[in-house]
Amino acid sequence: MPTYKADVIVVGAGIAGVAAAIELIERGRSVLLLDRDVEANMGGLAKESFGGIWFAGTPLQRKYKIRDTVELGLKDWHAFAEFGPGDRWPRAWAEAYVNRANPEVFDWLRGIGVEFMPMPLWVERGLHTPGNSVPRWHIVWGTGHELAVVTNRHLLSHRNSSLVDLRFGHRVESLLTTNGRVTGCRGTTEESCAEFDAHAEAVIIASGGINGNLERVRQNWHADWSRPPETLLNGSHKYADGRLHDAAAELDAQITHLDWQWNYAAGVHHWKPRKPAHGLSLVPPKSALWLNWRGERIGPMPLVTGFDTHDLVAQVCRQERAYSWQLLNRKIALKELAISGGEFNPAFRDKNRKQVARDILFGNRWLYEQVTRNCEDFVVAPTLPELVEKMNALVGDDSVDLDAATKAATAYDERIGLGPRFHNDDQLRRIEFARRWIGDRLRTCKYQKILDPKAGPLIAIREFIVSRKSMGGLQTDLSSRVLCSSGEPIPGLYAAGETAGFGGGGMNGKRGLEGTFLGGCVFGGRIAGREA
Repeated sequence: MPTYKADVIVVGAGIAGVAAAIELIERGRSVLLLDRDVEANMGGLAKESFGGIWFAGTPLQRKYKIRDTVELGLKDWHAFAEFGPGDRWPRAWAEAYVNRANPEVFDWLRGIGVEFMPMPLWVERGLHTPGNSVPRWHIVWGTGHELAVVTNRHLLSHRNSSLVDLRFGHRVESLLTTNGRVTGCRGTTEESCAEFDAHAEAVIIASGGINGNLERVRQNWHADWSRPPETLLNGSHKYADGRLHDAAAELDAQITHLDWQWNYAAGVHHWKPRKPAHGLSLVPPKSALWLNWRGERIGPMPLVTGFDTHDLVAQVCRQERAYSWQLLNRKIALKELAISGGEFNPAFRDKNRKQVARDILFGNRWLYEQVTRNCEDFVVAPTLPELVEKMNALVGDDSVDLDAATKAATAYDERIGLGPRFHNDDQLRRIEFARRWIGDRLRTCKYQKILDPKAGPLIAIREFIVSRKSMGGLQTDLSSRVLCSSGEPIPGLYAAGETAGFGGGGMNGKRGLEGTFLGGCVFGGRIAGREA
């Protein structure tokens, strides 16, 4: 049995684990960094993300005359989180992140070579519950792919990089203890299933959440979302299965709020899946009509993205069939349709400014061709009757009602035709509100009719709930030490990133303001590394 030794073991080479390892070698500590995946995927789920990070009160905000403060940011955070009276550590982590993210995440990332796009975007504005009062979503230039590349490079080119022992294809399954202190771990290699032991003074778990395990996601489904849908897609990391949550629980570690999850309402099947039920998370067009399984407009308040993702999931799951359709046309798709992550944003990922400008000005034709040609959940037709026929063929029955879809589209188009002064439709009001911010105006149509013959062909997208991130997890104090059921730290055991619910076992509460996930990984990882 191979045996490894180091001062500290870090389990998981995602963004949180890499940040922790950087802090450790900075202090002259030797690190054994273990990860189940292959070396090419170092950086974890962050490498697949779009790369947006939440900050309040940055120079980029001031450049656009956004008057933001830590106090306002924390007020919005608390409103969206809906913390309960017993949420001491989630609340403490939220306050720590909001107060310290600028120096410890924004400045630190820029210091190691990460660039941000000049304009923050405005997401999760809030609906029934107040959300982000101002734009705070700072996007890494190069997407999450670049974020991972830069942080990985910083670790591997560090003056103390010889202190890091990287081992990929290693699945940790249990924790080892000596006299009540966590002093190592045990597991097997992915390819040969050979057992290994590892010994250290401390262990940091940064192995992700539970959302790659769809059965576990269903078992911890949030009450707001009614029942879990029959079809649930996987947009999380394939190894985010909660295995090390269970290993820590065997040592009496406290796990909290696994029902606080960040799932999306607009998932479609990946046509080149890399894992079972592989789903892609669309950024749903604001100008599309969001219909239920019968083709009826979901309401009475229409669904519009960018305001409250938690509520979008709830509204879809309350339908008799927990999936939905979006009805739009080619003109809307070219301007507004997007898929989250670097894979389907090559212009941003590759930092191609000309292509980014071309896509904004003339529409993203590459993405349009990709999804309409390859994705099984997209159907295209010149007329609505033909489109509905294809929608029904896709689901295998006559569930979509042509009259219902016609009524929804016609009524919406007629309201647009009355002119902006008479836009007595909440979707149109929210489009108008969104377009006040230039970041949204650049990628949102100005009151585009659905059945406009000049904007065709028509498109229908069948959308499922897609599992993404765990916002609950191992409870930690502000030193990233894992706490037991009595509230005391478990000696030698730390957790960071999604494993810890991004800090404290749930620092976001039941909703996230977006960008608090990557930011929470960097923040918590650095703290865990320093403290361990």
